[in-house]
Amino acid sequence: CTAMKPVVDRLEEESKERLDIVRVNIQESVGRELARNYDFEYTPTFIFSDGNGNEMWRQVGGLDTERVKESLSTP
Repeated sequence: CTAMKPVVDRLEEESKERLDIVRVNIQESVGRELARNYDFEYTPTFIFSDGNGNEMWRQVGGLDTERVKESLSTP
């Protein structure tokens, strides 16, 4: 979603030492496969995982950057 791009770009810049952001286009075959694997249909969908790849939470539509920052500060 192009409306979210500046928000995600800013978050990526502010948190680059602690956060890896992966952007997926579900119109491409790899994106469709990931959508099936992670069980999502709608975009944008944001999935927050811990360092071991375990999903902690997900959000569809918008992105609550404060929630992301809080999750980064949680041990």
